[in-house]
Amino acid sequence: MDRMAAQLRLADASDPRLADYVSLTDVHLRRSLEAAHGLFIAEGEKVIRRAIGAGYPVRSFLAGDDKPAAIAGLAALADAPLYVLPAAVVRELTGYRVHRGALASLQRLPLPTPAEVLAGARRVVVLEDIVDHANVGAVFRCVAALGFDAVLLAPRCADPLYRRAVKVSMGAVLQVPYARLRDWHGGLAGLRAAGFRLLALTPDPAAAPIADVPPGDRVALLIGTEGTGLSSRWVAAADQAVRIPMSRGVDSLNVACAAAIACYLLAD
Repeated sequence: MDRMAAQLRLADASDPRLADYVSLTDVHLRRSLEAAHGLFIAEGEKVIRRAIGAGYPVRSFLAGDDKPAAIAGLAALADAPLYVLPAAVVRELTGYRVHRGALASLQRLPLPTPAEVLAGARRVVVLEDIVDHANVGAVFRCVAALGFDAVLLAPRCADPLYRRAVKVSMGAVLQVPYARLRDWHGGLAGLRAAGFRLLALTPDPAAAPIADVPPGDRVALLIGTEGTGLSSRWVAAADQAVRIPMSRGVDSLNVACAAAIACYLLAD
């Protein structure tokens, strides 16, 4: 087959072949659509390349007519159609200006179980109810950059494969193993049974400075939601509460900043 034959120039945002890319800024719609079709969206050549490298099958590619070359090579290698649209139609279709030149729709893979993710891991981050996609993506980027092995998500955490999370993580969500806990109440028991020491990150002044705490051979860093932090249940279930010392009256950091500092201090 001609490797360029997959490029299809379209001009109508309502074309059914473009359904994967409809209203990418509408969170509620995207949750429903992506769950129903088992897909997710990656943005930018670098992130798309990482998704393909991680084994996610490509459904299609999308580029504006001013930037098709940015993704044509990947489209040929993936043997998936590349839809090329006028830039104004791309914006009409997606709901925003695609700054990184190209999008790809990819098929999700089955999530591993927490036990499978923990096997062989020594450093993991556990997120409780972090609902902001950008924060989830930023934490994954920290985990990847600082050498942690995996992430576990409480049931109500935001989807790491939502477009915004994938973009902010620069594709780290496609490289770091992760699983979702089914049981918020007893979900930490499996970590303890696997030999992990549970450290609850909190701004509580009574908690031990994190730099003073020997993490042990296997450590799970528990990080809570943006507003209220970790629940009292998870703090009580931890082996120790730890904090990042603050000054000048600042009581806490953005969750992604706190994750970066904590992961750096706990990394091997």
